[in-house]
Amino acid sequence: MRTSLAPIFAAAALAAATTFGFASSADAKTISACGGIELAANAKCEMRVEGGCTAACEPVSFQVQCAADLYVGCNGQCNAQIDAQCSASCQASCEAECNVDPGSFECGASCRADCGASCDGACAGDPDGARCRASCEATCGGECDARCEATPPSAECKAQCSSCCTGSCDAQANIDCQIDCQAKGFIDCESELKGGCEVACSRPEGALFCDGQYVDVGEQIDNCVAQLESLLEIKVEGYARGDANCSGGRCTASGEAGVSCAQSPGNTSSGAAGILGAIAAFGLALGRRKNQKK
Repeated sequence: MRTSLAPIFAAAALAAATTFGFASSADAKTISACGGIELAANAKCEMRVEGGCTAACEPVSFQVQCAADLYVGCNGQCNAQIDAQCSASCQASCEAECNVDPGSFECGASCRADCGASCDGACAGDPDGARCRASCEATCGGECDARCEATPPSAECKAQCSSCCTGSCDAQANIDCQIDCQAKGFIDCESELKGGCEVACSRPEGALFCDGQYVDVGEQIDNCVAQLESLLEIKVEGYARGDANCSGGRCTASGEAGVSCAQSPGNTSSGAAGILGAIAAFGLALGRRKNQKK
């Protein structure tokens, strides 16, 4: 179990977690074509270019992407057993929720809501609440997706809730391990993403940011935008397929008004986590991201 630090950090941790617009557990979705990042249904995504874009390539803008990457590498190291009480309690409340209107029940949303409720407690004593929250949300999302995607929405409530609760309780059992493991790789991950972000900012199409967080799309920008529009039903500001003209921090496309890409530089987050012992975990995550870019 993680050792709680001084209570004085609690308020700062919670404030930091909400400052950067992390996806809420209930309505978030994992966008596989966008670096596996977790985004809320009301996410605001935009392409940024040149000056303001480069200034936004700071550690605080990489926390959600790094959490998504590091979750994969740490997953093999965190194998705590599901608590039986968690499963029983979750199953009962989930079936009660589902039986009200089975046709509208969403396994993933219910799973994230149940799991996400534990993130406040898990991160309350962490001096870097933003990183901690990102790690917790990535863990909930990853486990919920893995379980719920294997169960069709047409399945009976008992089956859907079994998947939902297995995902939620598995994530909760491993949240502390995931947070500790991911913390060891954040510095290296953020350093790598900084370079990639700056390169993306120099390209005509620019770099993609959602809710202030950099999205490492590699060469999949068209697929990423298509998935954002399909899954979240949003439009990416400043994006144009092949006919964009970006200059001076503004992007224009045929028949479209200019979209400002300027962004004030963010505050640099504290990076006290050590990197010893994280090489293997981070290597797995890095390999996944490089495979996506091919």
